[in-house]
Amino acid sequence: MKHLFRLGTALRDQACARPVTGVASARIELPAPDRTGGMPIMEAFAKRRTTRRFAARLLDDKLLSNVLWAANGINRDPDGGRTAPSVLALHEIDVYAMLARGVYRYDPRRHCLELAIASDLRGLTGYQDFVGDAPLDLVYVADLSRMHDVAPSQREPFASASAGAIVQNVYLFCAAAGLAVAARGWLNRSALGGEMHLPRDSVPVLAQTVGHFDLSGDADDNG
Repeated sequence: MKHLFRLGTALRDQACARPVTGVASARIELPAPDRTGGMPIMEAFAKRRTTRRFAARLLDDKLLSNVLWAANGINRDPDGGRTAPSVLALHEIDVYAMLARGVYRYDPRRHCLELAIASDLRGLTGYQDFVGDAPLDLVYVADLSRMHDVAPSQREPFASASAGAIVQNVYLFCAAAGLAVAARGWLNRSALGGEMHLPRDSVPVLAQTVGHFDLSGDADDNG
């Protein structure tokens, strides 16, 4: 474990913001998500797993649309209800998509991605060696300023619970869609928040990598 920590720290120390690949569009309009069909939920539970080997192949916009909607999209249009629960429906978690073409914040109401930073920050989203090359790193950021009705001592625990619900949504979608996925709590939150130019009350809680399976070797699964 100590060897893994030293290795991860060295990798993180070498990581830096990179220029985008392609064009960092101000907005990525996503196709409508698929709200019907798919794998039966019990089968998705049976197939849920963590993988730490990812192919470099990009996710197309349809897969990107579906995974973001499954994560924390609006599933009840009249009242803005989400696919993931949050305390008092505060929706304090913002989903950021770290792509080769830039850092984007998911807007669930418009179901689109808004450019936040025109840099490739994938390599800064964790200490593991795969994060910089996988096609998508999701970062779940808690905006604690939205939680005025929650006692200060309870804000981060409640936000972590909300992020955990989103993580499981993504796991189940990936199980059904045949995608590789790994949730990650091992990240330098203050450094990442600084690179993302987050305000003081916004905290990266968890990260999650999504992509296609790397079929060139044995799977590295244990989560």
